[in-house]
Amino acid sequence: MESKIRDVHEIIREEMFMRDKILTLLKEGPKTIPEIAKALGRPSNEVMFWVMAARKYGYVEEGTEVSDEGFYFYSLAAAEEG
Repeated sequence: MESKIRDVHEIIREEMFMRDKILTLLKEGPKTIPEIAKALGRPSNEVMFWVMAARKYGYVEEGTEVSDEGFYFYSLAAAEEG
């Protein structure tokens, strides 16, 4: 993964493209931000922007369970599963 911190505007510009990749990953089942980041090969801070945008627009939902490391699991929203 890159260690260079990118400008927020660059990260946000990729949101629609990355949303599709994230939704595809979540079809396998709920995942944490670090799990999604590892699967995409992207930094967790960037993945957090994209997942929060997907959550805001109703594509993903935050679960109530927490991983052993303290991260919430995110899954496809009920409308996206069909």
